[in-house]
Amino acid sequence: MMKAEETTKSIIGTGMEVLNSLRPGLDEKLYEKALEIELKKRGHKVDRQKVYTVQYKGVPIGELIPDLIVDNLVVVETKVAVDIHDAHIAQVLGYLNITGLEIGLVLNFKLSKLTWKHLMADRKSVLSV
Repeated sequence: MMKAEETTKSIIGTGMEVLNSLRPGLDEKLYEKALEIELKKRGHKVDRQKVYTVQYKGVPIGELIPDLIVDNLVVVETKVAVDIHDAHIAQVLGYLNITGLEIGLVLNFKLSKLTWKHLMADRKSVLSV
């Protein structure tokens, strides 16, 4: 799991770089695009707005579209909010469930200092760290 830990640290550091460059006050999609550019420059594989089909008992019922999937390991959701709320956490936990990935990050670009929430899913239960 060392690779996932390294990837997570790199994503957070990259988020800090993006926020320091762009400063707070922009739309979250701008931070998302900048994060994608910077992560790719740092050698990461990044899928932006990848579509996942949600099924209920084998029947497709809709789609989920996470902001970023990094190195096929980490779901990243960008936010511009006063705080990271339970709804943001629930959203990423849902993404982990549908994608089958183990690690999620919510990055919040609202303030001058990046804040984040690191989430992990084990397949028995979903945990917030």
